[in-house]
Amino acid sequence: MLNGKHIILGITGSIAAYKAAMLCRLLVKEGAEVKVVMTPLAKQFITPLTMATLSKNPILVEFFNPENGEWNSHVSLGEWADMLLIAPATANTIAKMTTGIADNLLLTTYLSARSKVAVAPAMDLDMYAHVTTQQNLRTLAQRGVAIIEPGAGELASGLMGKGRMAEPEEIVEQVKAMLCPHNYSPLHGKRFVVTAGATIEKIDPVRYITNHSTGKMGYAIAEQLAARGAEVRLISGRTTLDTPHGVERIDVLSAEEMYTATTKEWAEADGAVMCAAVADYTPKHVADHKLKKGDGEMFIELKRTKDIAHELGAKKQGRVLVGFALETDNEEANAEGKLQRKNFDFVVLNSLRDAGAGFRGDTNKITLIDKAGREEHPLMSKRDVANIIVDKIETLFNR
Repeated sequence: MLNGKHIILGITGSIAAYKAAMLCRLLVKEGAEVKVVMTPLAKQFITPLTMATLSKNPILVEFFNPENGEWNSHVSLGEWADMLLIAPATANTIAKMTTGIADNLLLTTYLSARSKVAVAPAMDLDMYAHVTTQQNLRTLAQRGVAIIEPGAGELASGLMGKGRMAEPEEIVEQVKAMLCPHNYSPLHGKRFVVTAGATIEKIDPVRYITNHSTGKMGYAIAEQLAARGAEVRLISGRTTLDTPHGVERIDVLSAEEMYTATTKEWAEADGAVMCAAVADYTPKHVADHKLKKGDGEMFIELKRTKDIAHELGAKKQGRVLVGFALETDNEEANAEGKLQRKNFDFVVLNSLRDAGAGFRGDTNKITLIDKAGREEHPLMSKRDVANIIVDKIETLFNR
């Protein structure tokens, strides 16, 4: 896939530098020519000999060779590369990139690069979440630098949270999508709508009806679609998640707002993934003041919300439509019913009876159901689940 592509792999001083060895190996295996530029501190985490062996090229660290004075030209490197990939990228390097500091060969190469640039952040959760780091990442993204989102899990500090460098296999997939979008995926240039998260149905100015959805599954799908070249509109209920790179996010609260936004975007879309947990019912009357506690029982009259998926399915006209079915009983029968009623191409079924599946967690266990049958998958991360779902969507565009 990457035959003939020139990639500079920048390695900075992070414990995640050990992953750079596998990343380099995978890039070379895909046919890329890789030159490695290391910061001086990176040598404390992985040896130049290791990277030279895997890249099949000398490793560059200093501005010149102290043995003979030969200059390592950052200008020539910047002209040679099709991509500058910095993985891992520390908070320090990211900050220097935003301000134009050029105190090592990697940073001067970045300032000279005419190619695509991507960074894979790696740091402890507090450093990653710090307002300064987040602002720096937004600044780089606005300048056209691709941000390969870190994962969540156990960090070198022993803490749990977001900051782990993305796995090498995932980074390579995103590199391929950026360098070879036309050849890599039939989704390139396709316009997709993804709904995610929970809706909020107001009872009064204080209280509301909602559910436990965090939006993680829908956000992972939106991220994967964008990585494969699709134009993605993410219609999102309330969430604490960051907007995936390359995705346009539209925030909504109620089922009515999600209906309006989704049907509007569907008019120009090539496909949609209905992942949001949309309320089926909403209060018939919303109080304009806080309802006070009384002596007796309180009854809230509910009315049906609009069925967004059914509306899209009725106007499908050959486009791709994917639905979700989160069930607690009669799982397959209920999912197959949705497949037929809402005119889905396939349904992603998961059950709250499966440990590790459903709301809030970072894992899921799914069964893909279409008219041809069922395809079961074991428990895995929601990122991996998103890959499987988008793989199947790709097959629908290859028909």
